[in-house]
Amino acid sequence: MAAAEPASRQVRLTMLSSMAGPDFEKALDRHVQWRIRDLDLKDQIFGKSLLELTDEEAGRAAELIRARGLAVHCLSTGIFHAEIGLGEDAFRREQLGPVRRAVELAGILRPRFVRLLPAKVGVGQSPPDMIAEVRSRAPWLFGLYRQAAAQIRAAGFEPTIENEVAGSILASPRDVAGFFAELGPDAGMSYTWDVQNMWQCGTFPSLEAYAAVRPYMNYLHLKGGIAEGPQRRLRWAAPLEQASWPVLAIVRRAIADGTSPVICLNPSHGERRPGAAGPSDVERDIAFLRSNFEEIAR
Repeated sequence: MAAAEPASRQVRLTMLSSMAGPDFEKALDRHVQWRIRDLDLKDQIFGKSLLELTDEEAGRAAELIRARGLAVHCLSTGIFHAEIGLGEDAFRREQLGPVRRAVELAGILRPRFVRLLPAKVGVGQSPPDMIAEVRSRAPWLFGLYRQAAAQIRAAGFEPTIENEVAGSILASPRDVAGFFAELGPDAGMSYTWDVQNMWQCGTFPSLEAYAAVRPYMNYLHLKGGIAEGPQRRLRWAAPLEQASWPVLAIVRRAIADGTSPVICLNPSHGERRPGAAGPSDVERDIAFLRSNFEEIAR
């Protein structure tokens, strides 16, 4: 008798909750309508960004979420996204300080992840080795990340760091590997790969790029986008089905590897082409992924 084939890996979708609209309660209702049960909270929560919420507001949000059978997957903070030139004291005060508040909110909203962002070397700067630049100019930064990760883990949540644009120290797969080598295996932090953000930093999305960051990641962020010119730089905002990069191949590999049990949709960066799809892009992206992958929950 032939051996049974292994069961398909099940994957769920989420998105930045504000993509469902600026009114938080209506946005939650749209999650239900679109059969999205996981939430990624960043902004537009009663008109506020995440860290601006009071305990009372966070409690109200938690009640609205539970009443709809939804759950929070990630709290997407902007903590640590500041220039290293500010110095250690300013970073400790202005970036490490808010971690305590993020942890308090996590205790109310009960996510899996609390997201941090990479520091910046300076907008417009792009040294060939970002991590070597940090080692030279701000060796204290890695210790602050370890402290932040320890606070988040001690509260029972998982710290993750997502690559950004505009001088981010996680500009390439090489930078990601270097960052986690400096952080050390005991830091307990994982990586969120935003495919388009890294594209904007100069690495065109590919299976090779995915393979390079896969050892560190457990959360995948997808944006579409259309390239222009021989350098394949991002020019136009576009849904996933029109993207210039190999969306299906990369998502297929991530599903097969079990890399990201929840995949997060983000709005595409780039210029908006005249006559192109508008705010309903998210519905197109959901339908596109579900139509191509039976493993994605309906």
